[in-house]
Amino acid sequence: VRGTTGSIGYRYKWAIEEAKKNILRTHTTAVSTRTLFELAADFKPMKFFSIDRVFRNEAMDATHLAEFHQIEGFIIGPDLTLGDLLGSIQEFFRRVGMPRITMKPAYNPYTEPSMEIFAHHPILNKWVEVGNSGMFRPEMLEPMGLPSNVRAIAWGLGLERPTMIKYGINNIRDLCGHKLDLDFVSSNPACRLDK
Repeated sequence: VRGTTGSIGYRYKWAIEEAKKNILRTHTTAVSTRTLFELAADFKPMKFFSIDRVFRNEAMDATHLAEFHQIEGFIIGPDLTLGDLLGSIQEFFRRVGMPRITMKPAYNPYTEPSMEIFAHHPILNKWVEVGNSGMFRPEMLEPMGLPSNVRAIAWGLGLERPTMIKYGINNIRDLCGHKLDLDFVSSNPACRLDK
């Protein structure tokens, strides 16, 4: 069955019993979706950000945690483009002191085009994925009643990976848990934007 925007959906059998099951949140996109819906009632161009905890079925290693914080943001306005998204991401990482980033195409069910964001970790001497981004699909925006020329550019970033790169930490597990160095925490600011 096609939606009103021409989407053919995921083409799988949907079951309400499955949809009612509780799971730990794997991303914060539901926060952005709810905000977009509320914004549609009285639209004006805006910027939104949220920070919350998410959970993944991941084996823990130097760059992976099973529980971490996701920073999600979106900008909504008329005629935004992929160039606006690229520029916003580059400027954000430049301001937090991480000018070496790269992006590659990716798949997200709610954005198109979509891109993974990687930052260079100088100690590990490798590119580490720090987030995902894209432009919300018309199938998300139009049914909410937003004007047809309105676009939303969005990104979701893990807080811990950029933090480990920013402070030169080579193991993400040193940022939390029983191995956390409290002297490191007290001697570094909670938030610092480089000029």
